[in-house]
Amino acid sequence: MGAKLAIQAGMDAIWSSGFEISTAHAVPDASILTMSEYLAAAHSIADAVAPVPVIADCDTGYGNSNNVIRMVHQFEAAGVAAVCIEDKKYPKTNSFIPGKQELASIAEFVGKLLAAKNAQRTSAFAVIARTEALIAGWGVDEAIRRCEEYVRAGADALLVHDKSKTAEGIRAFLAKWRPPVPVIVVPTSYPTLTVNDAKSLGIKTVIYANQGIRASARALTNVWQTIARDGNSLAVEGSIATMGELFEVQGMPEHKEAERAFDRGGPPPTRAVILHAGEHRDDPSLAPLTADVPLAALDLNGMTLVERQVTMLHQCGVNDITVVAGYRHEAVSANGAGRVVNDAWKSNGEVGSLLAGAASLNGGPEGSRVLVCYGDVIVERTLLERLLASDAECMVLVDRSGASGRHVRDRVTVDGDSEPGRRFLSPSSPRRIMAIGAGVDAAHGNGEFAGLLLVSGQRWSALRSRAEKRGSGALPDLLADAMRDGDVVTCLEVTSGWLEVRTFADYEMACRMVTS
Repeated sequence: MGAKLAIQAGMDAIWSSGFEISTAHAVPDASILTMSEYLAAAHSIADAVAPVPVIADCDTGYGNSNNVIRMVHQFEAAGVAAVCIEDKKYPKTNSFIPGKQELASIAEFVGKLLAAKNAQRTSAFAVIARTEALIAGWGVDEAIRRCEEYVRAGADALLVHDKSKTAEGIRAFLAKWRPPVPVIVVPTSYPTLTVNDAKSLGIKTVIYANQGIRASARALTNVWQTIARDGNSLAVEGSIATMGELFEVQGMPEHKEAERAFDRGGPPPTRAVILHAGEHRDDPSLAPLTADVPLAALDLNGMTLVERQVTMLHQCGVNDITVVAGYRHEAVSANGAGRVVNDAWKSNGEVGSLLAGAASLNGGPEGSRVLVCYGDVIVERTLLERLLASDAECMVLVDRSGASGRHVRDRVTVDGDSEPGRRFLSPSSPRRIMAIGAGVDAAHGNGEFAGLLLVSGQRWSALRSRAEKRGSGALPDLLADAMRDGDVVTCLEVTSGWLEVRTFADYEMACRMVTS
């Protein structure tokens, strides 16, 4: 991720930093990790930013000349453009650690360079020799002497490392350096040196080797301290990346486009509309909680109700989501979903909210299905996955567990002779809904609409047309219109796995049962 963000910001190449990789593993930069771990990171980075070149920081070459040979073979095969090895003894320690730095002999390091150049398979691959003579306090003349031998051994470039505050060692080195081999610097301890300064000195490459991980560490510390202090993430939400920004870094849009173009298995892509416009205050026990905020904003163990709904949809592969808000809409916030407002929610009801959400879905993938969800319903992931696995043209979720002792908002009549509350096996094909909505009384209803509707792309267009004609009303009544016109509506029958939040007791139960 850091590499992709650097390229997006305008960097020309990527340094696969040994220090950053070690720090990301929370271990010292002291030859603790193995070559395999550094290789895996460099390979992942090279894949992420190709064709931008990646230079891998390979410490001392992970051993002797034989290790260097294998290292070059592996990193070159991984798509890395260049490797950089340093003239310290193995195991190395980070250049900025106080204390003595042990350097390898010139002869030993020249042997590694010769082995590296002999091992490379393509002429485009480069080997960079890094001298730590200035870091070890051995002086400019020793750095010059070493670098001249490294060039004779075939080094394609030289990284001259210095930890002085003013880069005086680098400046003194360049004043004496003659061979026309590119010189690279890492201005960690002398950040006032600009790229233009480096150009004027004859430096060819400037590597910012650790600023990314240092920025990440500071930002993560601030975020976690704030959340721990406040007990929520509200104070940091405006300063951290959105889920959409991270989807871009991941390449999610390209992933979904490829999925649409090449994936011929499984159902077509699904978009979702969550109807949250109503005030949900028809039960007196819940009214005090929703006097100032809508049901969507009520907290369920650290997340709002709407955030939990959006998260569940994301977990099931539904990423194009629109939340329709209305009552106290300014309090409805759902990261990872779009939001529209139905200002006329009192008069046009669920049908008006459906049309408001439909307008936001214009221009989506051809043939994509639409999942319509009630805002006061929470479902288990396995149940939602079962519904999304269906290829039905129009399917609703129906609870067949029986409705004795509680209010049923939307009764349905399911075809067949099974009685509500009785155990049953799911049929080989979904049963039809024979009636739904206000016209179904307790004597004829044998199920309850559980607030989820899945329609195909073709049926969605027809449903929208009927909604525009009706203009207002409840969703079940809109489906009843479709059935009177001859449309088939089927159902996924369940006896558990969902919860409707209509009373304080429902809300209390949700807080007890929703734990993650």
